[in-house]
Amino acid sequence: MSRAETFASRWGLVLATLGMAVGTGNIWRFPRIAATNGGGSFLVAWVVFLLLWSVPLIIVEFSFGKRSRQGVVGSFVAHGGPRSAWMGAWAALCATLIGAYYAVVSGWCLRYLGAAVTGSLSSQGAAAELWHGFNSTPAAMITQVLSLAICVAVVWFGVRGIERVATILIPSLLVLVLVLTVRAVTLPGAERGLAFLFGVDWSRLAEPNIWLQALTQNAWDTGAGWGLIVTYAIYMRKREDVALNGFLIGFGNNSVSLLAGIMVLCTVFAINPQAQSEIVGAGNEGLTFQWMPELFRTMPGGDFFMVIFFLALSFAAITSLISMLELASRVLIDLGITRRQAVLRVAGLTLILGIPSALSLSVFNNQDWVWGVGLMLSGLFFAVTASKYGLERMRKETVNGEGCDLRIGRWWVFVVGMLVPIEAITLIIWWLKDAHDSNPEGWLSPFGSYTVGTVVLQWAIALAALWMANGWLARRTMANRPADAEAGGER
Repeated sequence: MSRAETFASRWGLVLATLGMAVGTGNIWRFPRIAATNGGGSFLVAWVVFLLLWSVPLIIVEFSFGKRSRQGVVGSFVAHGGPRSAWMGAWAALCATLIGAYYAVVSGWCLRYLGAAVTGSLSSQGAAAELWHGFNSTPAAMITQVLSLAICVAVVWFGVRGIERVATILIPSLLVLVLVLTVRAVTLPGAERGLAFLFGVDWSRLAEPNIWLQALTQNAWDTGAGWGLIVTYAIYMRKREDVALNGFLIGFGNNSVSLLAGIMVLCTVFAINPQAQSEIVGAGNEGLTFQWMPELFRTMPGGDFFMVIFFLALSFAAITSLISMLELASRVLIDLGITRRQAVLRVAGLTLILGIPSALSLSVFNNQDWVWGVGLMLSGLFFAVTASKYGLERMRKETVNGEGCDLRIGRWWVFVVGMLVPIEAITLIIWWLKDAHDSNPEGWLSPFGSYTVGTVVLQWAIALAALWMANGWLARRTMANRPADAEAGGER
């Protein structure tokens, strides 16, 4: 791989990968989940699973990309053999379908940023009125197209475009989040929010739900097991450190989540100490696009800080969407398609698949449910394929190989080989059981927004199609293997 196709520096790689990991889930989902699950008690479990899910899988993904120099399909073939192509394609499919409705989310963020800048959210009830008059309408398609156009313009130029944008947006995002956090902790009464977020009720750690929610949050907001990190790891320099980058991304991402939690909860407890129940019941969209603007409206300088909030949210959404488009584009490039053709095809497909979510919250929620849980299966596939290749072999040859600054012990082999598969299967069963318990009479309905039936139907169609295409995917991807990829697959 030529120097033009690698990140210019570790700083560029880390920022781009951090941009992939830090998304709207850090800013709108983490505070709500932390508030729902006991604040400090949740944080304990959340940190545990950072080390028992996120970082180990991130290291696997960096190893896959660095060694194979191909996207998710090619990296699975390189480590699991030709019969593993369908598993890499599953990871690509999940990320692509999530990207389709995530473009809608990015559009929401841009729309509210515009409203905050023009002062349209300053009056009481304006945020809710905008939300109800905007989502699920053709106007949401317009902002969907706008967010896609921005990201396509970046991905069009490959790793250099991604690196340049990341070096601007990610430091800016971090500054914006810090500004909001500092403002929140200086509000009178903010100490109540800090006490809630960091106060640990150790007895609550006996509740399985807290641990499952903490594992889910790590799986969804770090990007571990999605295949996105594999895609950026392709462009690592040869002497880049796999393990150190894995820890930097994992802890960097969760640090942003923690700052977002401080920002939201300190603001909430300072302005309305009784509002915890409102956070819990608001849902992700309600919290961000209806409840938070009302909160900013009542605080000193709220209009200014509202603009900063939606600017940070927009940066987080855009950088994450860029990585999803690059993942899908890279899969097509590995099949022998030029970058420009690949980007155009991915953009068109993402637009078409996202339109139903733009026009219907029911469809949006269905896709978020089906493919969000699908990511757990993707994480399982990474662990299984890495084990098939040989985790100890990978640890010695790639993780602790050339360019290693931080050596990883055998604990990583145990976590990826034993714990990650157990965690992934547990999460899938837990989420499906929750869907059943939420609708015990209609749980098998294939057309419900949140049912077991809709997961089974859509997964079955996708898995059957990928299984049948496995041979073709493997042959085409292997035929386009880059010269600097390490040989091998199965031993």
